[in-house]
Amino acid sequence: MSNQHGPYDVVIAGAGFAGIGLATKLRREGLNNFVILERADDVGGTWRDNHYPGAACDVPSHLYSFAHRPNPDWSHIFAPQKEILEYIRASAREEQIDDRIEFNAEVLSAEWSDLDSVWTIISSAGTYTARVFISAVGHLSDPKMPAIQGIESFAGKVFHSANWDDDYELAGKRVAVIGTGASSVQIVPSIAPVVEQLTVFQRSAPYITARPDREYTTAEKRMFHRLPETLAAQRRDMFWANEERYAQRRGTPSLVQAVQSAALNHLASQIPAGPLRDKLTPDYTIGCKRILKSDDYFPAFLQANVSLETTPIVEVVGSGIRTADGALHELDVIVASTGFEAVDLPIAHRVYGRGRELLAERWNMGMQAYATVAVNGFPNFWIINGPNTGLGHNSSVYVAEAQIEHIVEAISHVLESAAGMLEVARAVEDAYSAQVDSMSQGTVWLDGGCRSWYVDARSNRLTTIWPDFAFSFREVNSPFDAERYGDDNSMHEIEGIRPIGQLAQ
Repeated sequence: MSNQHGPYDVVIAGAGFAGIGLATKLRREGLNNFVILERADDVGGTWRDNHYPGAACDVPSHLYSFAHRPNPDWSHIFAPQKEILEYIRASAREEQIDDRIEFNAEVLSAEWSDLDSVWTIISSAGTYTARVFISAVGHLSDPKMPAIQGIESFAGKVFHSANWDDDYELAGKRVAVIGTGASSVQIVPSIAPVVEQLTVFQRSAPYITARPDREYTTAEKRMFHRLPETLAAQRRDMFWANEERYAQRRGTPSLVQAVQSAALNHLASQIPAGPLRDKLTPDYTIGCKRILKSDDYFPAFLQANVSLETTPIVEVVGSGIRTADGALHELDVIVASTGFEAVDLPIAHRVYGRGRELLAERWNMGMQAYATVAVNGFPNFWIINGPNTGLGHNSSVYVAEAQIEHIVEAISHVLESAAGMLEVARAVEDAYSAQVDSMSQGTVWLDGGCRSWYVDARSNRLTTIWPDFAFSFREVNSPFDAERYGDDNSMHEIEGIRPIGQLAQ
């Protein structure tokens, strides 16, 4: 069989929420000449890869799902990982996307040809050509291992939380968890009851609020089936309740104080006053890093076999971790719960635009894209879950759906136009990014006194988070306007861009 595939109208990289959502929209619009290249052997993206103990969503299930595919059968307010993965699988199957996915097909490079006005995508499964190339790989696709001296010399087991070894038995082992982010607060209470000793290495304490989870009753699920409008109403209520949380990120003192008090009261209700509570108390403004939800993380440290270590790690040796105070923590297992390559997207090191310009080089001082989806110099290329698409307060699926609306209209324009090409004007992209940067000023992400993956250290720009309400993301970025794009690389005179919604002061 030939390793040459195409030509396609569209090639999509990634079969997670974003890729399946885009493919569904293309199918429903009658645009069927596309293929999804997925590097793994299943759909699901981060929900396929992150199957560590306790893995679950921290956004309510009825909100963290496709608007076009409400699910009346979610078992909990916050669904567990396996259930979310099965939802994505069912979406692909029932929307007849399965036959358009090439599995075990990792994108190795994608290059635009000015001569032919096509993208050539080289993958581990062969070479594909397409008029349009879409990156739908997301922020949370490539695990980031900690840069600790000697970690390769450890004699025991080492793995990242996103590469959990289900076959490895933790019972009776001395385990270290490095990191205290969203994955860690789910892993720690899940494994604490079975391990001999659990040491959590903390660089900075997270703010944690209560997680009001519960099972949906049979009667509630029956109601959602019989009366879909009740399910839609619950989704709306969840969305707007989360939107109220955004105002705190703007640094409004009374709102900051209210949510910070709620988090600290949650800590105080679970951990007695003393050295442990002091260690678990953050020293930055709430919201500067992701606010986590858990009811069982703090209590885990009250177990005799669990300890919290805040002394910096110096090195890993064959038998364990050595900290700056000279102590050696002898271990059998090291779990790196240290996040992902979210600021410097790995896919950007594989995409070449006009003149073979590498996207990563274009972004050498931080990511930016017009409407969060389009980059000048990269015609017929759009990005889902790229620059300024993260939310600290609401559903990332909602964001991806807003981008998909824009992208599908853009694809339709490409396929119907004589030129067959769209490229955003550089002036438009820069003006848009300047407005986003302006909106970022005064937010807790920049002024909250912490370091986080929301901010690119190369430029101190807020490159991963959308600095406004989620509803404004849709208002600003969902509409497609061909005048913002320069057909045949021409530069239209455009006075500014659609205003970004701002919080009323």
